[in-house]
Amino acid sequence: MEIKILQDILKSNKDVASEIKELLREKNIYMIDMMSSPGSGKTTLNDKIIEKLKSKYRIGVIEGDIKTTKDAERLAKHGIEIIQIETDRFGGDCHLESTWIKKCLESLDLDNLDLVIVENIGNLVCPAEFEIGDDERMVILSVTEGEDKPAKYPLMFNTCKTMVLNKIDLLPYLDYSMDELMANLSKVNPRMKVIEVSATKGTGMDELIKHISDNVEKKIRA
Repeated sequence: MEIKILQDILKSNKDVASEIKELLREKNIYMIDMMSSPGSGKTTLNDKIIEKLKSKYRIGVIEGDIKTTKDAERLAKHGIEIIQIETDRFGGDCHLESTWIKKCLESLDLDNLDLVIVENIGNLVCPAEFEIGDDERMVILSVTEGEDKPAKYPLMFNTCKTMVLNKIDLLPYLDYSMDELMANLSKVNPRMKVIEVSATKGTGMDELIKHISDNVEKKIRA
């Protein structure tokens, strides 16, 4: 019974995700589902991405947290459309679902957006199971989390197109093996694009900005 219920939930979620994909296609909007564990630097990274791109593209953000609006408040300075989802109101779910994302999109001015960034709840497990109709699943991994995360959480790394390795400025101070990380990643998703950055220092951000810009441009012209 529990397995059937879970399958029904996932199917319903996938059906709505397909509706979202069609909506984004009609509006020529590129949407990123940004996922990570807590403390990876998602919001700082988001802050830097928006700062670089807001003069070029019209950006909206859907901010997911179990509780508090702190991350949304941090990004509000950019003067862009931001919608906060607090899952504590729905029982504290550790992921965002497509039905919630659809409701948020319906509240945004989609005719005046080029890029939507969904900052998912900090968790490397549940968000990987729930599609939200995005164009790109992006996982943020910080070097402080260790090299074993792709091996421990294979679904997350197998279903994402891009991995952003953050906080590389800390590598000189850590006992960290890039070879081990890449070996673990290659076993799970050898085709994954990896971009190494330091959101606080700016290292590698030009490559990430170009990656996002190229994809937004393709969607606008589609």
